[in-house]
Amino acid sequence: MATTLTLLHDGRSDEITVADPARPAIPAGALEETLGWDLQPEGLCQGPMCIPVDQSALVREDGLDLGVLAGALQRPLVTDEKHTVASLGASHHERGDALASLDAPDFTLPDLDGNLHSLGDQRGKKVLLVAYASW
Repeated sequence: MATTLTLLHDGRSDEITVADPARPAIPAGALEETLGWDLQPEGLCQGPMCIPVDQSALVREDGLDLGVLAGALQRPLVTDEKHTVASLGASHHERGDALASLDAPDFTLPDLDGNLHSLGDQRGKKVLLVAYASW
């Protein structure tokens, strides 16, 4: 029985149809549109760059194994079968580059009065950011 899975990646979300939410596979035809990669005989390709991949492990009857795909792209994958959600994180290279730049990612949050404030609006100023979690 096919199920709709929400795939969170690269700051966006896409709905894909999967046969098994516990072991999701992305339809081969949706790979390029969804993630920007194309499966070629050389491997996973994005423009002129190709990453070799074991296609016998990647390709399944129901599509491309998302876990194998994440491993080939060196990106962490977290799946929640109960809520039919999967999140494909940034590669360690991307995270390392972001950390090396020492630039915090921009985000926007409301204050107690509901006014929105963005970190990017504070560039060039000294900012004290306090975060709290109750758990």
